[in-house]
Amino acid sequence: MTSTGTPRTARLLPGGPVAEAVLADVAARTAALRRAGVVPSLATILVGDDSASVGYIRMKQQRATELGFASPHTQLSGTASQADLVRAISAYNDDPGVHAILVQHPTPAQIDYPAAISAIDPDKDVDGLHPENLGRLATGQPGPVPCTPAGIEALLAFYEVPVAGRDVVVLGRGTTLGRPLSLLLSQKRSTADAAVTLVHSGVPGWDRHTRRADIVVAAVGVPGIVRPEHLRPGAVAIGGGVRYAGRRLLPDLDETCAEVAGAITPRVGGVGPTTVAMLFRNAVELAERLTARSAQV
Repeated sequence: MTSTGTPRTARLLPGGPVAEAVLADVAARTAALRRAGVVPSLATILVGDDSASVGYIRMKQQRATELGFASPHTQLSGTASQADLVRAISAYNDDPGVHAILVQHPTPAQIDYPAAISAIDPDKDVDGLHPENLGRLATGQPGPVPCTPAGIEALLAFYEVPVAGRDVVVLGRGTTLGRPLSLLLSQKRSTADAAVTLVHSGVPGWDRHTRRADIVVAAVGVPGIVRPEHLRPGAVAIGGGVRYAGRRLLPDLDETCAEVAGAITPRVGGVGPTTVAMLFRNAVELAERLTARSAQV
């Protein structure tokens, strides 16, 4: 509620316009590479036939074609071994025409996903999750950045949400979102440079941190864990973690948070589109780096 007693209406921060701006830049950079005789290539590997994963791969291949990428794909059976997956990764590692590699997650139970990521050439790791690339992020060196954290930074910058010097609380410590986001937003850069607190749902009274924050990023994967009483009135609320109930997307932010927040990502179409856009931004940057390196040899 506002001071006049009327319901507060939070400003929505949809990811679609952010993704469009990022992908327009990617398309221009892809065209420049193609004029130089280089076709950027994003290779994908899928283990099994999970329907959601099949759909994600199809969507990424379609977007790759629209942007001017090559998109080779390897489909492995649901009973494929770790060695089978590593062989497929190694083939793309050794292919000079492939600039970026994606292993679709989730993988079947017999697959060690972190070990698979570690088998990817770090200079072709489009998800930015190889231990070497997470180390580059921690030390401020150039390299691919995990896509969802990068998308959140881009979203905040696009909507001119002040971050530098502000109090940001990231709820969730996962290696794909919470942990790398805390590193990213604390770096010295105009779109970052924040005072970042990383907290998780196992901390008793975690909401005492979120209630003082200028920006709260919910990155736990527990539907509705962040409610209006966990936010400072007027704070910016970003829903990063999600789960699905059938086909329905369930974000970490309860929808009633819009009654307290000053700005908020929508339940559908928030961080998701920016994550996909950052995947292709990483891919074109990897192609540019590998092409420049080849020219120096």
